[in-house]
Amino acid sequence: MSRMTPFASPLLLGFDAMEKTLERLAKANDGYPPYNIERIHADASGAPERLRITLAVAGFSEAELEVTTEENHLVIRGRQTEQGERDYLYRGIAARQFQRMFVLADGMQVSGASLKNGLLSVDLIRPEPARMVRKINISVSE
Repeated sequence: MSRMTPFASPLLLGFDAMEKTLERLAKANDGYPPYNIERIHADASGAPERLRITLAVAGFSEAELEVTTEENHLVIRGRQTEQGERDYLYRGIAARQFQRMFVLADGMQVSGASLKNGLLSVDLIRPEPARMVRKINISVSE
């Protein structure tokens, strides 16, 4: 039995990489750390609409977090290190690592990131793309 995918239409050309990315994202995210995505509407100054991704990263310092863009992916990594020998009576908070990946649409840009009260916020903007219409000449062979 073959599986129908959202990109199986013959009218959607060149989307095979997007399909693979969606499959990889569906398998990769384990739910840690929890996050929110919010839309911040344009203000009176004419700034474009923004998106803000907020991750709950309690216990991570700025040095233990990394925010990068790799092609059209926003990758957020956290690496906590063990803090020497300690004698725990109970340990419910483990030092753990994470990697959270978001796929960015064409034109999306990261405008900044901030860490406050255990919340890492990453702001994204999408400038309005210039509309482009291009005429394609038709060659006629005789």
